[in-house]
Amino acid sequence: MKGKTVLITGASSGFGAAMARTFAREGARLVLAARRKEKLKELAKELKTEVLSITLDVCDRAAVERELHSLPHPVDVLINNAGLSRSMDMVWDTSPEDCDLMIDTNVKGLLNVSRQIIPKMLKAGSGHIINVGSISSHDTYPGGGVYCATKFAVKAITDTLRKELVATPLRVSLISPGMAKTEFSDVRFKGDKARSDSVYENIEALSAEDVAEATLFIASRPAHVNVADLVLFPTNQASVSLLHRN
Repeated sequence: MKGKTVLITGASSGFGAAMARTFAREGARLVLAARRKEKLKELAKELKTEVLSITLDVCDRAAVERELHSLPHPVDVLINNAGLSRSMDMVWDTSPEDCDLMIDTNVKGLLNVSRQIIPKMLKAGSGHIINVGSISSHDTYPGGGVYCATKFAVKAITDTLRKELVATPLRVSLISPGMAKTEFSDVRFKGDKARSDSVYENIEALSAEDVAEATLFIASRPAHVNVADLVLFPTNQASVSLLHRN
């Protein structure tokens, strides 16, 4: 990855921050985008590589267009990582605000960023789009209807892009992590730490670093190899809802 430019959204924590550290270790030049300016600053100081930090909400289409219209280097790898879940309510009980936030971030945000970067990759004749999905891109569970719908959409967009770009050198990949211990549950349960912690009781979940290393694997395959979808479980998880707790 040495010398390549990698753009990571949602880079201030969780998968995104771990990806930044992992790709920096391999000599990549980084463009890190996230809403939390101070977190990005702290991360950039830590990394021993060239970093451009952009304070950005991917839901804000005008801001995405403004900030990503003219970057100092062409993007070689785009990692659409920004995403979240809110609530574990039934579909009919999920608030309109939570629905909008998940759809705007997970689906529209990915489209906003992709719309700016893919045409530039086509013009350059190279590039790799890696979208961060979930095992919820493949299966559903009670209380996760809207979140799962957004991640099914991410998979649909990814699969469609791969077909649309098949006659080009561009690669399109999806990574679908299972249970991983990050801020995900804190955000889902709106700061209810006890409820968030209970998600990971008596099971060794994936770490953000596990997902980052798998993403590096996808990005570092030879140019003729495209990992279409990498599904990643912790050992004691077999589906979106089947887990063994010790």
